[in-house]
Amino acid sequence: MPRSTHPEAHRTDRIGWLRAAVLGANDGIVSTASLLVGVAAASAGRSELIVAGVAGLVAGAMSMAAGEYVSVSSQADTESADIARERAELRNEPDKELRELAVIYEKRGLEPALAAQVAQQLMHHDAIGAHARDELGISAELAARPVQAALASALSFAAGAVLPLVAALVTPAPHVVTSVSATSLLFLAALGVLSASAGGASTAKATGRVVFWGALAMALTAGAGKLFGTVV
Repeated sequence: MPRSTHPEAHRTDRIGWLRAAVLGANDGIVSTASLLVGVAAASAGRSELIVAGVAGLVAGAMSMAAGEYVSVSSQADTESADIARERAELRNEPDKELRELAVIYEKRGLEPALAAQVAQQLMHHDAIGAHARDELGISAELAARPVQAALASALSFAAGAVLPLVAALVTPAPHVVTSVSATSLLFLAALGVLSASAGGASTAKATGRVVFWGALAMALTAGAGKLFGTVV
């Protein structure tokens, strides 16, 4: 009887780029919309509004890319150092490493004899892969990818930032605050639905939290812009 080769669909391999993309798009919408709302609430002209929005888009995209690259590179460096240390231990103390792996499997519920057999076979097949996965918690699917994270963050931030900027461009000046706020909340709700669908999570929960924080950010920025515009 032939073995089943039906693949199961899992979403863990999306965690790296999905997290960066959702964070970038959310930040792009919230920060740019809040900036535009704050500037508009201060009674600034349309030219000042557009300059502020474009500058915020470019600066935010570069900041997201740099931040993601640096932080994920630090994670990648740590993973590489841990794997290099594990390679040295496998080379110098293979018996100790074999027992260490067997103990891990025992703690997961295997009988000692079976745990030792599994550890021996896995180390024979791919020793560093077994230790990286089961001892260090590092797998190919979840490994740090700095360039991928940086690009995903920058592009998604720019895509998110364009949305409130376009809303500000096509809206008459007296209605910019209302228009940008309303459309940005709709964009955030859509982002919540998309991110939840891609990750297999609850759409209601994801939508609720991004809309709440986006609304709070815009409300606080509008208040600051109104206060600043009145004082100046």
